[in-house]
Amino acid sequence: MTGISSISASEKNSPTPAKARISSIDLLRGLVMVIMPIDHLRDLLHIGHPDPTDLHTTTTVLFFTRWITHFCAPTFVFLSGISAFLAGKHRTNHQLAGFLLKRGLWLIFVELVIINFITALDPSFYLFVLQVIWAIGGSMVILGLLVWMRLNPTAIGLIGLFIFLGHNVIDQLHNNTINTNFTWRILLSSDGFSKVDTIAPGHILLAAYALLPWTGVMLCGYGLGKLYLLGADERKRILARLGLGLLVFFFLLRWLNIYGDPSPWSVQQNGWVTCMSFLNVTKYPCSLLYLCMTLGFALLLLAYTEKAGNRLSNILIVYGNVPFFYYVLHWATAQAITVVLFFSAGHHLTDMNADKTGFPFSPNNAGVPLAGIYLAWPLLLAILYFPCRWFGQYKRTHRQWWLSYL
Repeated sequence: MTGISSISASEKNSPTPAKARISSIDLLRGLVMVIMPIDHLRDLLHIGHPDPTDLHTTTTVLFFTRWITHFCAPTFVFLSGISAFLAGKHRTNHQLAGFLLKRGLWLIFVELVIINFITALDPSFYLFVLQVIWAIGGSMVILGLLVWMRLNPTAIGLIGLFIFLGHNVIDQLHNNTINTNFTWRILLSSDGFSKVDTIAPGHILLAAYALLPWTGVMLCGYGLGKLYLLGADERKRILARLGLGLLVFFFLLRWLNIYGDPSPWSVQQNGWVTCMSFLNVTKYPCSLLYLCMTLGFALLLLAYTEKAGNRLSNILIVYGNVPFFYYVLHWATAQAITVVLFFSAGHHLTDMNADKTGFPFSPNNAGVPLAGIYLAWPLLLAILYFPCRWFGQYKRTHRQWWLSYL
């Protein structure tokens, strides 16, 4: 009895076993999250704020600075779908549906309140912007409802595939009913950052991310989560074929210019700019071709990083272990860097951006050239590395209920 008691006491006082995670998912998520700040820093810091996708004025470096970050949101949403499937492995349908509904609503709140305050620094909340966290949260709510209806992962994945392939049908209606109706625009046909709606006196809404196309991505990820019940070799083979298939589909459909993107490519003044036109697919709202291009590469990376274990992959996994924590902190850090540079350049509060729909410390006459963005980027990553590593370790060794919402 004494031996049993001493063993029980020892087990009781021992650290909580670390939670198992799938390294390839964390690695890919970490990669896109490391890339993501480039574009946000460009939004905040690039002097003059030139449009990187305007082929008449952009440069090659500026264009691809924006283009490389196209891969972040689709991969992030898709992996959220896979993670939702994996979260259901040890939950009943009712438990998973409840978790997804609550987490989805929490993420919408975070987007509207926390992220909007960090980016605008406006306690009056004149402008609400719906971006990727809103898209993930809203998609989780819809996924939670489908799980609650007891649809199996295959059925949910097929619904996602239908939305994925078919949502560009509305392109022909873009300037008619769907584009002018507030609800339909939020669901299907957002104009990105070009159109705002008054939702109450002194408050406007900018729906950058139309919900349903992104929901299709999450539902597809949820359906493909079943691949993580297979052996690694079989999963790698299927993921590689799917990724290659999406890329071939992208090139063929883009070449034909008949469906899948409201902005067709065209022959430009030289071959290189024509190539940029070909790759200049539509993110707002995310087009079929935009999603095929980005998720094709994402699936290939998932397939070929199953056994990655080098120093770089270990660093990326640190960020990928704590995506929500990292996302909130990276906006706060980017804004802090912006404020420091604003005042260190000799600007004063009177020089702040008077337009409440823009970033307050990012007027057109302030900022740095593009090279400065690439200097600020590793600084931001270095600042966030140790907090992310600490929180990742904390999550792996603790079981508090609220950790699943972070």
